[in-house]
Amino acid sequence: MSELLAMTLVFVYGTLKRNFPNFHINTGTRIDGIFCTKNHYPFYLVGGRYIPWLVLDEGKGHQVKGELYKVDQNTMDNMDILEAIGEPDGYQKVQLPIASINDITVGSEQEVLATVYMKMPSQLQSADIRLGPLKEYTAEHASLYRPRHL
Repeated sequence: MSELLAMTLVFVYGTLKRNFPNFHINTGTRIDGIFCTKNHYPFYLVGGRYIPWLVLDEGKGHQVKGELYKVDQNTMDNMDILEAIGEPDGYQKVQLPIASINDITVGSEQEVLATVYMKMPSQLQSADIRLGPLKEYTAEHASLYRPRHL
């Protein structure tokens, strides 16, 4: 029971999705289905590394598609390192309402709150936007991505 209490719901929309460049860090348990942000947010590929940025600027952009995972603290810690939590140029962890694509299609109001790694609007002002706003991070987008060590 204590293990269940330590699990966190995380919505991933970019390189942490299954079969994408940083999925090896995401050792969580995937919840079946395709999910999206309940509200609209701007989503871009930024810089020469084509990093996916979901920006906390509600009402702009699109409902962004992604995947939902239950993760333990160790996985969350590893995701935090990847996303540079606590660093000036890093992401922020935000709780957002996430809905199943099927629920949105049929007009259901079912949603869950999940942790989402997001950039702040002030970070976008000096960003080198390459693509977007996008609805979804695809394999084509992932082919452009370059990890830090490259």
